[in-house]
Amino acid sequence: MSLKHAILGFLSYRPMSGYDLKKAFDGSVQHFWPADQSQIYRTLAQAAAEGLVERAADGDGPRDRHTYYLTDAGRAELRRWLTTPLPPTDDREPFLIQVFFAANLDREDALAIIERQREMIRGQLAMFRQVYEGAMAGRARAPSPEAFFYSMLTLEYVLSLGPAYLRWLDLAADRIGRGDYTPAGLADLLSGGQL
Repeated sequence: MSLKHAILGFLSYRPMSGYDLKKAFDGSVQHFWPADQSQIYRTLAQAAAEGLVERAADGDGPRDRHTYYLTDAGRAELRRWLTTPLPPTDDREPFLIQVFFAANLDREDALAIIERQREMIRGQLAMFRQVYEGAMAGRARAPSPEAFFYSMLTLEYVLSLGPAYLRWLDLAADRIGRGDYTPAGLADLLSGGQL
């Protein structure tokens, strides 16, 4: 996904300043697509140069903030991007590289790798729960019921994967702790059963 298309998406809801866009990112998609202020301003300038957005003639507010509007060309580009299949992603996961080579460690150090990941995932799930609850509380401010629904699907995704990930980590820790190095059965993995 490109930051440009995320910005076009936000501007499809309403005109915003760079500051407003940063708040929109932080309050909605930060859990899977964070953006810093300087990236947003650079991308806005690029999108304006491409004719995808227009900047209001005068800044408003105490810091002379400029509001950006989505152009017809920007709407068409957003639609084109939304309907185009995405290329495969390069899913690198450093944690899994550590697990892959954990046979080089003693049992306690291998368990420590799993425990660190469990704590991180628990923390992320707690944060996603808060984001979900905050989003539900702000439901009335959503641009439309459809926009709210699709934005909540992204949170449902991470909230549904988190518990399964924690179960896998719990079971891995249990097996390592017992010294059970037997691989799980494929049928158990595919059914979500106990390993």
